[in-house]
Amino acid sequence: MRISALTLLAFCTSASAFSTQSNFNGRAIIPSRVSSPSRAARGPTNTNLSSSTSADPAIAELYNRKSRPEYIPGRIDDPDYVRIFDTTLRDGEQSPGATLTSSEKLDIARNLAKLGVDIIEAGFPIASPDDFNAVKQIADVVGNEVYDDGYVPVIAGLSRANEKDIGRAWDAVKGAVRPRIHTFIATSDIHMKSKLNKTPDEVIEIAVNAVTFAKSLGCDDIEFSPEDAGRSDPEFLYRVLGKVIEAGATTLNIPDTTGWNMPWEFGELIKKLRENVPGAENVVFSTHCQNDLGLATANSLSGALNGARQLECTINGIGERAGNASLEEIVMSLALKGDEQFEGGPGSGKLYTAVNPVYITPTSKMVAEYTGMKCQPHKAIVGANAFQHESGIHQDGMIKNKSTYEIMTPESIGLMRGDSQSGAGIVLGKHSGRNAVGTRLRELGYDMDPEKLNAVFARFKEVAEKKKGGLDDDDLESLVSDQAGSVNELWRVSGLQATTGLSGIPTATVKMVGPDGVERFVSATGTGPVDAVYKAIDQIMGVQVVLESYSMNAVNEGIEVRRENARGHIYFIPYPIDCFGRHLQVREWS
Repeated sequence: MRISALTLLAFCTSASAFSTQSNFNGRAIIPSRVSSPSRAARGPTNTNLSSSTSADPAIAELYNRKSRPEYIPGRIDDPDYVRIFDTTLRDGEQSPGATLTSSEKLDIARNLAKLGVDIIEAGFPIASPDDFNAVKQIADVVGNEVYDDGYVPVIAGLSRANEKDIGRAWDAVKGAVRPRIHTFIATSDIHMKSKLNKTPDEVIEIAVNAVTFAKSLGCDDIEFSPEDAGRSDPEFLYRVLGKVIEAGATTLNIPDTTGWNMPWEFGELIKKLRENVPGAENVVFSTHCQNDLGLATANSLSGALNGARQLECTINGIGERAGNASLEEIVMSLALKGDEQFEGGPGSGKLYTAVNPVYITPTSKMVAEYTGMKCQPHKAIVGANAFQHESGIHQDGMIKNKSTYEIMTPESIGLMRGDSQSGAGIVLGKHSGRNAVGTRLRELGYDMDPEKLNAVFARFKEVAEKKKGGLDDDDLESLVSDQAGSVNELWRVSGLQATTGLSGIPTATVKMVGPDGVERFVSATGTGPVDAVYKAIDQIMGVQVVLESYSMNAVNEGIEVRRENARGHIYFIPYPIDCFGRHLQVREWS
């Protein structure tokens, strides 16, 4: 195959895009021998922008936290300890489209146990044979494994308040070392009238019978939830909850089923229930908050402030409608603020959990991948942008001290800043300043004087205005190389159109302005659109070029390839030339 050296070089330095039929304005140059800027120690790239002490001393303290209290149903010996009840596999899977296989559920359950959650709600066993088998497998496997701190997690199964559901749930979870039955019935006026068609007294009777039956099966860990408690009459809640405690309930879960409550309302509800429910001192109060108004995490923490010592949540906050309280938000809030913001409840107010936050990121990624429920980029803690900084002012502060704009480190949640795939750190984009660009170039090994840096930064700003997603290290190196290798052009490509198709002949029309200032154009055909372009340029320039080697590769993996590389060794009689190009489209970088 014959190829024009000038064509390769033109396409290596252009900035326009192609489609199946495309128009291009760029330039072609013949480079002289130029020296690249010095790059110290051109070895492995160090992508860790800088090192600093942790911005979150509470995280360091968490690693030296008090031991998890012995698990006893209905009681927590340390009033500062908060149990984490994860319902990703039950409520989380109720997100539309978030179907999980049994093996995926087992993987997630193991990660949840490794994360350190106290209770894993493995599913709704009566829902289907697959659900039953998945819950049973988790109970038999994860519910019998001892994890990092010697703890074996509680495995819970959900059931409605009837014997068939409860029996099925028990059959699924009873193989666990610590099995729990979680049964529920609605208690709000609208649910009792419109959904259940039951009177308050009938609901109390059903609830008591459900707990009594669960206990008769041999289950000594029974959770009861008055569905839609957030819109229920408090006086009625006092009655029904007192009765289920008498029947044997050990945990009372208070759901804000529709996400209706404000944080101060929900906190006050928990406080009143603890003060007015007969036997409240013999159970653990729990929260289950939906996110319809975006207040699920705030309501859960308000519940903890007022004495709830079990918080129900899901990884990434997934769940019905707008989702649930987010486990990572709750855990990190308690890790960072638990020792100073929760005074007033039982104990010292220095709340803590047994969750090891370094497992948050891998668990979050697993749940997102398996469910297909990707996190929005700005999601707190685990969103792609959570530890990214593009503003020049912010980047300057981050370079000097990461604590200026980060209240926790990405490493504390298992996200390594030095990992190029992590998304953590400074993002070089159109808002970035000269200091951030210069700092990154120095860390890549480029020792540039102020004049060269100014030139690269000017070009950086031009590219950053047009390129979404920011510029990565490859982009920066390309800018440096372009700046170092820029020379006066002899031939300029003033226009190009290439067409191809399944049945058509690949054709290209090329316009070029030569050293004499005269514009010439030629149309040519070839085996493909790129070959047609090459032949047209060869005809315009009247030179013979032999391609000795050619290779290409995608810089980015996956579907959203941003650009590609082309590299070739050509023999432009009588001079050999090595060429390298990078651009969005095949024809352009070739």
